[in-house]
Amino acid sequence: MEARPIRILHVLTIMNRGGAETMVMNYYRNINRELVQFDFLLHRKETGAFDNEILSLGGKIYRMPSISPKNYFKYQKELEQFFDEHPEYQVVHSHLNALSSIIFRVAKKKGIKTRIAHSHLAVEPFVFLKVFKPNTDIKATIKDSTQSLIRRRVRHLATHYFACGEKAGDWLFGKSNRDKVEIINNAVNAKDFLYNPEIRKKVQNELGLEGRKIIGHVGRFNEQKNHFLLIDIFHSLLQKNPNCTLLLVGDGNLRSKIQNKVKQLGITKEVVFLGLREDIPELLQAFDLFLFPSLYEGLPVTLIEAQASGLKIVASDTITNEVDLTGLITFCGLTDPIDHWAEEVDKNLTYERKNMLNSIVQGQYDIVENARNLQEFYLKIY
Repeated sequence: MEARPIRILHVLTIMNRGGAETMVMNYYRNINRELVQFDFLLHRKETGAFDNEILSLGGKIYRMPSISPKNYFKYQKELEQFFDEHPEYQVVHSHLNALSSIIFRVAKKKGIKTRIAHSHLAVEPFVFLKVFKPNTDIKATIKDSTQSLIRRRVRHLATHYFACGEKAGDWLFGKSNRDKVEIINNAVNAKDFLYNPEIRKKVQNELGLEGRKIIGHVGRFNEQKNHFLLIDIFHSLLQKNPNCTLLLVGDGNLRSKIQNKVKQLGITKEVVFLGLREDIPELLQAFDLFLFPSLYEGLPVTLIEAQASGLKIVASDTITNEVDLTGLITFCGLTDPIDHWAEEVDKNLTYERKNMLNSIVQGQYDIVENARNLQEFYLKIY
């Protein structure tokens, strides 16, 4: 009989409020931690938003240097040393997408039998061509290009294939391996997000936005989230409906460029940069519509949260339609005219907000059952 709890090593970059990190924390909060405990191997020195909560839940945090071509061999040596010092980890669950191959090569060498690769995104084809486009985040583009080039290595080194959706699974593991991929839903605690008109009114008052139509977006300011198009859509919307405000939640490398664009368009009074926030469930209550023109995604947890709060959504059709659990999402093409996007946003601003709990539960995106299933998986393979 194995000692309890069994300890699962989750590998990520930093535990901030990104999609993959939020998903992992949703599962962590809801598993039986007397049976299964999560520990974290991270790749940033700075403290992440979730670090204190991880420690309070009984998890351990280990830090490695960032993975880069400059320190590749030094990194491998440090990782080998880590596994030598921590033989208790027999299950490694990596969320680094294609970079998981670097972790698994060492883990396999050290005799770790269970190596779970978890795909959280589907990088657009020919991503490297963005280097030649204006306003490109060069660092992020190079990273995405590298991911695309080395992704096939993961298939040979992982023992189990996980993905947040079919597109993400196809990207990392190949369509020919679909029958081997376990879809792990980006589940949420739907009850935390249920629409509450009193909270809506309170948040709108705090923001000084009562009576305005609020377009919202939650996501990092990076290439993938396509904030430049988002700003263009909102600018077009203002020509049709000047009683609108755009709330942008998050931070990232491109934030200053986005702020400059907003200034150049003369819409600084209508666009509010809220930075990183912990009160996402409350902020979603204040939104009238969630605008999400990403270049690519896996299956974004933010759109599950938005649907749980009963929000209408206008999103790019590059996102898998698996995400539409409620009929609240309108998909637009990235090559569609900006005016078309603005028309769809304007069209969806007035509606009756409803309780969507049943739709989230029936769609199998409520966290309680999903956490139980993942827990049983870990116990079975350990």
